[in-house]
Amino acid sequence: MQTGTAHLFIPGPTNVPADVQRAMIVPMQDHRAPEFAGLLGPVLEGLKPVFGTKQARIALLPGSGTAAWEAAITNTLSPGDKVLMARHGQFSTLWAQMAQALGLRVEAIDVAWGAPCPVREIERRLGADRHGEIRAVFVTHNETATGVTSDVAGVRHALDTCFHDALLFVDGVSSIGSIRFEMDKWGVDMAVAGSQKGLMCPAGLGILAASPKALDTIAGSTMPRSFLDLHAMLNAHDAGSFCYTPPAQLLHALRAALTRLKTEGLHNVFARHHRLANGIRAGIAAMGLQTVAEHRIFASDTVTAIRTPQDVDAREVISIARERYNTHFGGGLGPLAGKAFRIGHLGDLNEGMCLTALGIAELSLKAAGARVELGAGLAAAQAVFAAHSPAPALAIAAE
Repeated sequence: MQTGTAHLFIPGPTNVPADVQRAMIVPMQDHRAPEFAGLLGPVLEGLKPVFGTKQARIALLPGSGTAAWEAAITNTLSPGDKVLMARHGQFSTLWAQMAQALGLRVEAIDVAWGAPCPVREIERRLGADRHGEIRAVFVTHNETATGVTSDVAGVRHALDTCFHDALLFVDGVSSIGSIRFEMDKWGVDMAVAGSQKGLMCPAGLGILAASPKALDTIAGSTMPRSFLDLHAMLNAHDAGSFCYTPPAQLLHALRAALTRLKTEGLHNVFARHHRLANGIRAGIAAMGLQTVAEHRIFASDTVTAIRTPQDVDAREVISIARERYNTHFGGGLGPLAGKAFRIGHLGDLNEGMCLTALGIAELSLKAAGARVELGAGLAAAQAVFAAHSPAPALAIAAE
């Protein structure tokens, strides 16, 4: 029998704050009633600054970020269209597999798991596309499997330098709400997020933001779609509702979560994630371990993937943490299975929680046979946190 609090340090779903949990304890309501618009409208508007947009239209799709992946494709592209996609981790690979399954011609750029999206190679391929066959470029902003953040602004610069009209699709599932995202400034046409990561809600909502340019392509798309019809959903949103029965409790949760982000201030949210990530990375380095991310310049501020020593199975580290210490770390995915584990540090998180993650990681690694000095990672992270004090805590009013 395990006692105390279960510690959740996977990169999603993340911890749901108490006030967000309480916001969901409401009676069931009529989603066709006029007053429902009073719930939906502020949520849609509240998401815009999180996405860094004033121009895009936002749609809420019952499902996960994967549903929004599919909606981005099926509403703007047609079977046989050529798209350019970098594969450098589990989720960028899965998005490419989805594109192929939906009938797109995927021109894939394969790079090492641990490297970011290859901006220069994307620019080279766009420059060589003299007949404009590439209809869209796909970027995974934050590859959750490897703990690597890519340069979306650099990809936009590549498109502009080549005078290329391809749409820019961005998976921001593990970045939006935690890492700066500038949809308008970066010229993103389709941005994808989910409710269960930086937005601190239960899983169940895919979120899709579409630029005016992307919206103009819907009429010409011949991809079959029904449940994920973006045009129908946006019309329903304009009327204050959904095309079908929505998860209303999640909308209450999302409204409360957006209030938290606004109260803390997005610049403070991003600074907090950066500070906590620096502490985690310092702790990992002090243990003598390497991250999957090949360089600190593009190391993620929301998730760190840690390579275990060659004689230590990362799956055992994860199992020990779960069974002995009631703590959950993320597993290595694909070729990283057994070779790495992940610490998610996004959403509702503070210094004490990060120190807990590092302390239990040390205990679990040592029990699995790794030669780590207990306390070394903790001390390194504490030094980072002591040198960079957080902003004064802000009271978040319960809904």
